[in-house]
Amino acid sequence: MYMTLKQKIYNHFLRSLQDKISRLQMVLLELKESSSNETKSTAGDKHETALAMLQIEQANINSQLHDLLEKKSVMEKINPAVVSTTVVNGSLLNTSRGYLYISIASGKAIVGGVSVTSLSSRSPLGAKLMGRSVGEKVEIQNTAYTIDSIA
Repeated sequence: MYMTLKQKIYNHFLRSLQDKISRLQMVLLELKESSSNETKSTAGDKHETALAMLQIEQANINSQLHDLLEKKSVMEKINPAVVSTTVVNGSLLNTSRGYLYISIASGKAIVGGVSVTSLSSRSPLGAKLMGRSVGEKVEIQNTAYTIDSIA
């Protein structure tokens, strides 16, 4: 089956998210095991400090996991087969400054030999691009972006 560049990019960022989610879930499991081992200990203040540190770490990991699950939810609402004449969530733009994938803020990646930046529709640039068409220009921080194509 032939996969478009847009589908490859979608799959790449979704798989990357899932990998990060799985890693954080493993870390949480390890922290739970560590804290259950700590509760068996009776070393006084040292024990209390270790337990508090584990709880802080668990809270940090839970926060990161929550953020990633929200991003995954946004990605799962995107149908990579849909092509629009205007920029919408899930659009792959070829611009005068490279490829932009409007979805989640996930940074740069090289997919199918193409460098692409994944950005949220709520980011300053993403918000300016939403609803625009081929040939339109947006400028942010003295940098102009012309939309050459939308997939």
